[in-house]
Amino acid sequence: MEVCIVNSTSNSEVDRPGSTAPGWNTRVLCLGNDLLGDDSLGSMVAAQLRRSVPPGVEVVCTPETGFHLLDYALDTDRLIVVDTVVTGSAPPGTIYEFHDSDLKTVPGGSPHYVGLFEALAVARFLGLPSAHQVFILAVEASDCLTLGEHMHPAVMAAIPVLLERLQGILNS
Repeated sequence: MEVCIVNSTSNSEVDRPGSTAPGWNTRVLCLGNDLLGDDSLGSMVAAQLRRSVPPGVEVVCTPETGFHLLDYALDTDRLIVVDTVVTGSAPPGTIYEFHDSDLKTVPGGSPHYVGLFEALAVARFLGLPSAHQVFILAVEASDCLTLGEHMHPAVMAAIPVLLERLQGILNS
């Protein structure tokens, strides 16, 4: 799978997993698949965020899951993850903010077999240089499974609010 590194003036750069530059203070990891309706939120946020990224911040977008996410959790002090979730407990477009330490691992693992939290746990267990702070911004989605569908209007409307919140976090 291709990975889009979005920390330059071009949004079309493509790089391979594990090639993120070491030593970034903060990495914004935008997850999602452009082909799956609301799941394209991550790449849309990354494309817009790159216009105003402060120094020391790397913006990465990827559709990858599982242990592939381990590469993105390493060699940075702070990791900010942007993704969609379908909880069914809130209307589409609802923004959730939390730290990785706020969640307990769900028995049975992630629906992706190995998810971000499991990858972080492995990195920490092995003593790898993983992010000390992990902050998640997730947007309640309506549909992340339908191929080729457009984003739900409420999810699309959450993007400017999400970008504003990201700027606040990045500048703190």
